[in-house]
Amino acid sequence: MAKSIEPNIADLANGWLKSYNLDYKLEQESLNTETDKALSDYFTKNGGSGANRPDAKLLLKDKNLDHFPILIEYKGYKDKLVKLDASGKVENRTAKNESHFKNINSFAINGAVHYANALLHHTSYTDIIAIGMTGHKDESNNIQHEIGVYYVSKSNFGIGQKVGEFTDFSFLSEKHFDAFVEQVRTLSLSQAELDKIKEQREKEIDTSLVRLNNDIYQNEKGLGENDRVYLVAASIISTLGIPGKVSPLEKSDLKSSTEKGSTDGEIIVRKIEAFLGEKELPEQKKELILRTLKNTLSTDNINKVKNGESQLKRVFTKIVDDLGIYYKIGLTTDFTGKLFNEMYGWLGFSQDKLNDVVLTPSYIATLLAKLARVNKDSYVWDFATGSAGLLVAAMNEMLNDAKNTITSPEELAKKEAEIKAEQLLGLEILSSVYMLAILNMILMGDGSSNILNKDSLQDFDGKYGFGETDKKFPADAFILNPPYSAQGNGMNFVEKALGMMNKGYAAIIIQGSSGSGKAKAINHKILKKHTLLASIKMPIDLFIGKSSVQTHIYVFKVNEPHHQDEMVKFIDFSNDGYTRTNRKKSSNNLKDKDRAKERYEELISLVRFGKSKLTIFTENEYYENTIDPKNGDDWNQSIPVDTKPTLQDFKKTVGDYLAWEVSNLLKQQTGEGNNSGK
Repeated sequence: MAKSIEPNIADLANGWLKSYNLDYKLEQESLNTETDKALSDYFTKNGGSGANRPDAKLLLKDKNLDHFPILIEYKGYKDKLVKLDASGKVENRTAKNESHFKNINSFAINGAVHYANALLHHTSYTDIIAIGMTGHKDESNNIQHEIGVYYVSKSNFGIGQKVGEFTDFSFLSEKHFDAFVEQVRTLSLSQAELDKIKEQREKEIDTSLVRLNNDIYQNEKGLGENDRVYLVAASIISTLGIPGKVSPLEKSDLKSSTEKGSTDGEIIVRKIEAFLGEKELPEQKKELILRTLKNTLSTDNINKVKNGESQLKRVFTKIVDDLGIYYKIGLTTDFTGKLFNEMYGWLGFSQDKLNDVVLTPSYIATLLAKLARVNKDSYVWDFATGSAGLLVAAMNEMLNDAKNTITSPEELAKKEAEIKAEQLLGLEILSSVYMLAILNMILMGDGSSNILNKDSLQDFDGKYGFGETDKKFPADAFILNPPYSAQGNGMNFVEKALGMMNKGYAAIIIQGSSGSGKAKAINHKILKKHTLLASIKMPIDLFIGKSSVQTHIYVFKVNEPHHQDEMVKFIDFSNDGYTRTNRKKSSNNLKDKDRAKERYEELISLVRFGKSKLTIFTENEYYENTIDPKNGDDWNQSIPVDTKPTLQDFKKTVGDYLAWEVSNLLKQQTGEGNNSGK
């Protein structure tokens, strides 16, 4: 049985490093102020206890001169190499989406991966090797050790992937390091694994945004709701940087000076100007962004220096520390939409106005994109863009399809650029919300070129807003969550958009009453030119805490008149597998209780292929029937309940009655026999 004597694991490891001629690099790297400061800042912000440095760190280069920080953590105990969660990933987050410091401080790999995320967050490094090593002395007083090697990268959202099995550090030597890097490069995650990691990271974003918004609301006076959104956008844009052209803004660059031209606001504005200039945005759009952000960044109060620091620097620091990791790892999500949605808790909207501005949950936005059959070659538009959450979801679907079908790196890069610049178009009439959409798409990699500040019903002629402005946007996919206060609950947007398309599909989420009479006349016009393929009843609590209306999703085939014999798929999706709560302090208000992801996939298959795809759903939740193309108020049908008795019902009733009669006769006979025997 092993003793609990703690051996000097560091001596063993450092002996290896010396034998591989790496000890000088170890000493040299300890002078690297960038990584030291990053680790210090990360631990200060995240409240970690104990040492705030890895036990060893190196900076190695491969044959292509790419730099790889190597972070090593030692634990001199048995069974303290790594703590994994139920899915086999390094468990560094609690159920409340907070740093799991018990694991980070107790397990070698968990600590090393945590350090690696600090570098992803606070430095320009995107590929880091995290190594954990533990050991104990056996009964013969010999050191028994274990090593774990993980790759932590922007490509795996910082979650960490195990590289392989190793018994010493020789893979770091000059002789073997290039081969090791090749092994790292072959690591990959399936789309399902990436989606799961992304979902977890998005929950972390929600938690961070709640904390950040509450902090600013409670402690930073004088900032309105729009100011908070613009400060987040300005801070993030200024820290993005463009390799070789624009350096990211660092917290240390803000000096909280009162000197004209050197205030924190002016420094941030200059950095944003440089960033937008390199992005080659249309001049009109660039000026609009700068003008809007300057209104917040240049105010006297936010730049006033108190105790050596401006309010702007203080808020900038909070934003970068709370959110920096998520956009640095390239997480493509409706960032500003999530922030604005979180702010609804502080806003005084009326119920009608709230219904108009409510954010579409990201998983519903993705569902709409899939129902509209979006792929890498689609041209997608949204006539009530809001924060651009639906376009972000569509863009992600398009980029994923491109990655899965294009094998040439050069062709893939070209296609990704085309998708972002040419294949998305959004319209938003409210100028403040329009700014959110532009900033959101910039954060997602700049798909903002054709986000237009126009009235889609009155001022839009179907053409590109920037670039080839005389050319029609060849839309073949339409997704929408309209303002419900509009005519027909927003069906007027649907009529306009579909009428400008020559082919394709559309998926809209809308108040259910639009299909049962509220938009009867508009629906009649739509069916003259387009086919209703499916009507999906959504959960009543889908927008819990934001809106209380019953919604439906309607799916259309474009430019094909609805035939009276066309079978429409009516699907009751009231049970989508999720349970929802509206607790502000909850770490997760959306929980998968009954195969939710599988239900969403089955829903997409049912709409596309029909009844043959029924697996989880029952036949009571799927119904096919015709609608009257000249009507427009029969879009929300459900499976009819047949109350007419059948012959079988009659036979059963008669049988039950005869059984009752026989039972009574037997009881009477038994009773008479007993009386006669007394």
